[in-house]
Amino acid sequence: MKAAARTALACLDLTSLNDADTDADIAALCVRAQTVHGPVAAVCVWPRFVAQARAALPASIQVAAVANFPDGSLDLQRALADVAEIAQAGGDEVDVVLPYRALLAGKTSEVAEFLSEVRFASRPLALKVIIESGELGTAAAIAEATRLALAAGADFVKTSTGKTKTGATPEAAAVMLKEIAASGLPSAGFKASGGVRSVADAAGYIAQAEAALGAAALNPQRLRFGASGLLNDIESVLSGRESAATTATY
Repeated sequence: MKAAARTALACLDLTSLNDADTDADIAALCVRAQTVHGPVAAVCVWPRFVAQARAALPASIQVAAVANFPDGSLDLQRALADVAEIAQAGGDEVDVVLPYRALLAGKTSEVAEFLSEVRFASRPLALKVIIESGELGTAAAIAEATRLALAAGADFVKTSTGKTKTGATPEAAAVMLKEIAASGLPSAGFKASGGVRSVADAAGYIAQAEAALGAAALNPQRLRFGASGLLNDIESVLSGRESAATTATY
């Protein structure tokens, strides 16, 4: 379990996306990101906190922020404004919500165009596309959303915002990882987000990622976890204590 905890720590996007987040909350988040066991991969915050987080963290920890979040509307100008704010403030990564309701309504070409525009505007920042797998519902819809994200040039395809009833699930992860593997893109990655609270949860997704993409993909360039509470359990396990969390999805 310690090996899984070490991988999860190295691949963790430590996240705070509460509506009432303050400067003090983000300051505390940045302190938490630098643990005695090593740093997380990134912190993920609202665009308005990017400059603060970037100033507080070493360059080795990426600063990610969300766009078109959490509703995933088809409002391209809003998404591009978020991307511009993130980039200008010194952010490293953009987590954008795919317009999943539009996709379910059959607006495939509009969604593809949206993602293409966001990808163009966000370079050279890393782009994670949140497909909101729990709202898409079916394996076919999850697969289609994953393919659209990859075709647009996403660096990662991410399960969910964490703001809906259903977050990451092993079933959705299996579909997404299959599409990532089938794409033949050697650098495309997977991010599990929403309800990943224990090292046991993370271990399950790590095993899935290894089976689909190979052991070489078990690094922050190909695998991420988006969570706020997972770090507590990682630290518990790495400190030699019992896991403090009960598994949410595995």
